[in-house]
Parts: sequence; C-alpha cells; structure tokens
Amino acid sequence: MFTVYNQGKPFPLGATQYHEAQEVKNGKSFTNFALFSSAATAVELCLFDGQKETRLPMVCTDNIWHLAVLGAETGTEYGFRIHGEFANPQKLMLDPYAKAVNGKPDLSTPEAKSWFLLNDHRDNAALAPKAVVIDTQFDWTGDCAPNIPWANSIIYELHVKGFSKLNANIPEALRGTYAGLAHPTNLAYFKALGITAVELLPINFFIDEQHLQAKNLQNYWGYNPLAMFAVEPKYAATDNPLTEFKQMVKALHQAGIEVILDVVFNHTAESEKDFPTFSQRGIDDAHYYWQNAQGEYLNATGCGNTLNLATDAGCQWFIDCLRYWVEDCHVDGFRFDLATVLGRATPDFHAQATLFEKLASDPILQKVKLIAEPWDIGYGGYQVGQFPAYFAEWNDRFRDDMNRFWLWQSGALGAFAERFSGSSDLFAKNDRLPHTSLNFITAHDGFTLRDLVSYNTKHNEANGEENRDGRNENYSYNHGFEGNEIPSSEPNKSTIEQNRFITQASLLMTLLLANGTPMLLAGDEFGHSQQGNNNAYCQDNEITWLNWANFNQPLFNFTAQTIALRKQIASLTADRWWHNGNVQWLNIHGQPMEIANWQDSNTKAFQILLDNRYLLLINGKTVPQTFLLPNQFDWEVVLSSHDITCSSHHFETSDKTFCVLQVKDF
Repeated sequence: MFTVYNQGKPFPLGATQYHEAQEVKNGKSFTNFALFSSAATAVELCLFDGQKETRLPMVCTDNIWHLAVLGAETGTEYGFRIHGEFANPQKLMLDPYAKAVNGKPDLSTPEAKSWFLLNDHRDNAALAPKAVVIDTQFDWTGDCAPNIPWANSIIYELHVKGFSKLNANIPEALRGTYAGLAHPTNLAYFKALGITAVELLPINFFIDEQHLQAKNLQNYWGYNPLAMFAVEPKYAATDNPLTEFKQMVKALHQAGIEVILDVVFNHTAESEKDFPTFSQRGIDDAHYYWQNAQGEYLNATGCGNTLNLATDAGCQWFIDCLRYWVEDCHVDGFRFDLATVLGRATPDFHAQATLFEKLASDPILQKVKLIAEPWDIGYGGYQVGQFPAYFAEWNDRFRDDMNRFWLWQSGALGAFAERFSGSSDLFAKNDRLPHTSLNFITAHDGFTLRDLVSYNTKHNEANGEENRDGRNENYSYNHGFEGNEIPSSEPNKSTIEQNRFITQASLLMTLLLANGTPMLLAGDEFGHSQQGNNNAYCQDNEITWLNWANFNQPLFNFTAQTIALRKQIASLTADRWWHNGNVQWLNIHGQPMEIANWQDSNTKAFQILLDNRYLLLINGKTVPQTFLLPNQFDWEVVLSSHDITCSSHHFETSDKTFCVLQVKDF
C-alpha cells in the first residue's frame, strides 16, 4: 500500500530511497520522487503493485514536481502522468532519471506502436516501460581507480555481449554478460594484450527502433537510448544488472583496467515528432529537444531528434547522469557519441557552450577521461580539433590518411608524418597535448581490420537495406580476392593471406606507435571478420560476435609485442609534441627530408629517428626498397611487419613493410 509521507523535496531528481532513522515513519523507509516539467499543469505519480495502479498528485516547486511516499520499496514500478495543453495523461511517462526499467515496448506493427502515440487516447500503462525503485548500495571496499595517465593509455573498444558470447573458455552462463567480461580468463587476456582501458559500447537501457522490429532485427550497438541512468539488463547473467555491472568495474579495476562508457547524449529513442513517445517528449518536449519556431524538430543526428543540452534542465540532466556513473558506479570516463551536439548552444556549435563550462568546473568529472566523437550531421557538424582542451577527440583524419597510405595509392608522406606525430595541425593549440588526438584505424562503425584487407566494397545485405547503408569510403583493399574466407581452390591463397597479414601488421604498428592515444577495436588483434559488413549495428549474431574459434595467434602475438614496444619509447609516453630534439625525418638514403622528398609521392617511403635510439622504416610501396641507415649507430631489428635483409647499414625491406630498429647495446 502506498501512502503520502509528505510533500517531499525537489532534489535530487528521480526516485531516492531514505533509510536513515530520523527520516522514517513508524519504522518504514520512504522514497522521494522528483521530476522536472515546466510544461505540466499537473503531474500524477503512478505506483504499481502488480496490475494495481495508485495515482498520487505531486507538488510543484519552480517547475520541479515532487512527493515523498511510504511503501515504495525496492522493486516498486512507477511512472508519471502529465497534464497540460500538449500532454496526454493517458500515456505513462518514464522517469528520465530512472535507474532501472522494466519492459521494452513492442513497435513491430502499426497497431502496436499506436499505443505510444500522444494523439492516441487509450491508457497504455499496461504496455509502457516503467521505472523501478532500486537499492543502489554496493560494497566498494578495496576498489581503487587505476588512474592511468593519458600518455600511457591504450583504449580497447568492445561490445559487452559480442566480446565473450562465443568464447568457449568462459562458462556458458556468463558468456555475453558483465560477469563474463570480468571473468579471470578475460582479465588475463587484457593483461597479456597490454591494453589499459576498455571502452564499452552503450550499456545504458536502450530499445530496438521500430523499423528494426518490423524486420525482426535488433539494435546491437545500443545507440538508441531510452534511460541513460539505467543499466541495460540483457547483458546481465543475474537478476540484478546494476550490482553485476559494479562487480565488473571492481574486477577490472583490480586488474588495473579502466572502464570507459560510450554514451549517447545526442538523441533518444523517441525519434521523430510523430513517433512513439515514452519519456522526455511527453514530459517537457520544448526543454528536452531542439525545435525551430514552428515546433519542428532539428535533426542533427539522423535519428529524428536532437537533445537540447543548452537548457538548464537538459544540462542538469546530463551532468547529473555523468556524476551518477562516476560516483555510484566508479567508471573512469566517457566517450560521447556525435559529441558536436554537446556544444550546440544556439543551436550552432560553440566551444564555450555552457555545458562545456559546467564540465570544466565540475570537480568530479574533471578527474575522468572525456572523449568526443567530434561530429554530427547538422550544420557545422564537423568539429575535429575544436573541443575544449580537456577532451580527447576521435581523429578520423588519422584513420583515413593512414588507410589511404597503406591500402590505396596515396604517397602523401607529409600527411603520414602529420598524423603519425600527433596531428599538431588539428590539436596543437590552446595548451592541448598530443593525447587529445585519439587515433584509430578501425572502430565499431566500419570495417574490422581483417575486413579492411579482405574487401574492396561493403557487404551489408543482411541489414535489409539493399546494401545502401554504411560508409562507402572505406579505403580498403582485398589483396586480390574479395572475401575473408579464401577457398582452397584459389591458386594464390597463401600469397594473399601472407600479404593480408603484412598489411594488418603494418597498420597495427602505425596505430600503436604513433604519437597520441591509440584505440584498438576488439578482435582486430586476432583477425575477427564481420564478413564485409561495415554497418553491423543491427546484427546481434555471429556476424558481430567475436569468433574466438578462428583466433590468429601470430597476429595476437604481434599486436601484444607492438603494444609492449610502445610502452618503451619515451617520445610516445611523454605526451609532448615532437621537435627536432627527439625526432628526425630521413629519406631512404638516411639524409634529412627536404621539400622534394616530401613531395615525392612515388617513393612512398622514409625513416623516422626517435630519441636517437629507435629507427622506424616505412615502406608503403608494393615493391621492396633499400634503406641506407644513419651510420653513426649500429642497428638491430626490434619488430617488423615483414621480412627484412641487412648488410652493414643497408636494409632491404619487403613491400608494404613497417620496421622498427634500435641502437645495439643502447
């Protein structure tokens, strides 16, 4: 039975349980509920005991509706009915601060989705997702954040389910779960590989888009959020997803691994204006979404709506959410999807946006890693290098320039050098350091590394969009055969496989030995393929799940060796811009690069001397080349993507080779 305790408090927003002796009545705890809505003329708190619904009118203070209730114990489902000019109290609204949610809406047919339309006047409480009152307490005794310096960070992007779903070394009941990710087998794997942080694709509560439900497909990546404070339950092996998630974080921390969350604060699952409504649109549409003077949504995301984080309510929701994940769940950072939206203040992008200022002044959030995907599809959406200095940014210029160099005909040595040295043309301003260039060759969106060397074109037919979706500019090369699996009848199979290995190795060395912060896509280190699908957002199946049965041990060993080498090179761990004192750019004859050398796109080769100790030989041509090395040192090979031969100070590299030498007996 639910009864009113008192009017409650406007803050904190959401549902908050109180157990302290001085705040209970007749030995019972109470729960405070608070919701922002400037559009509502009245709000009813709806509490559920099975099918029975109790409606309690809420009190308003400065657009915050609040009420304290007895009987709303852990496990109680709740929602809100909003009254007002543009509201529909027949539709149950989900708390934007919900820390757990029961139920995902069926949108597979026009009839099913009509129950969630604001112009429909049937009561949908029996079908609507409901927030759940939960106990967030957890024993963090002994937990210690790794606090890896940016200069020592190596990010590993993975999907919680896909990472371990097919791993036979993980107990079957744990595969594809938070507990599975934290299994000792995986912790040992991360340590052997040498990465320092896992970046998890969205684990916030999300739903499948209606066009996917109609095709019997699922949103695999999770970029369709409905409740940003809530843990996605389908990745849990237990009936307590939040506790399991926290146990995962604690276990990763004990292994010295940081946890970074990929979060979506650019749009929500409510999509277009006339699509199903579940939460913010029905609570306060004008405050939560960018709209023009006619009330039409501005769509800078391609997902039907754009969250307005420039309003006081939107900004507070954003900050409160991040602080919850840091303070209550101990995560170590965030990667922001389509992050240009964060700075849309007018709604054009502004690096001095209020939200950025609040982030800069927040003592909790300035202690964690913040990574921006610095673009969206709106006006002025491409903002690489324009974010505040405390952000690292995904550097797609690194990806494209390096892939064109190794896989296409590009001989742009200047572009290679610029990207490899940290992309100072983009980031060396406003006291920014090289770590702010987050370098990547592949990511969840696009080809895997194996597919990058196995396919000339995308193969997204399984997505049901006639292969129209996904990026067309992959800068890939199949090495003479289209497809990951080469049949034994192919006469050049062994040569093709060898060349693919060499190219993967050269790309991995380029990524992991460049100045800046490297991000490795999970599975690239052992040759995982998505069968040419470069937009596998809706493939929750063996296309995307890492195929551990086809583990390429030599490629894994090579990746781990390259990571270990990175950690030894001072110029890669100092987080400083390269200068004449620690780097020399040499042509293949061992002489300083001159303008003519930089402009010679046919040579497609040069040398980089780092710290007067390490010599990097780059040969991007499809033929062997001979390098004359600086003769003031004696050299030995440390690591090479392919065979080299040497005689005195002459080294002959094979085609498309990246080789690292070091001074003997340094």
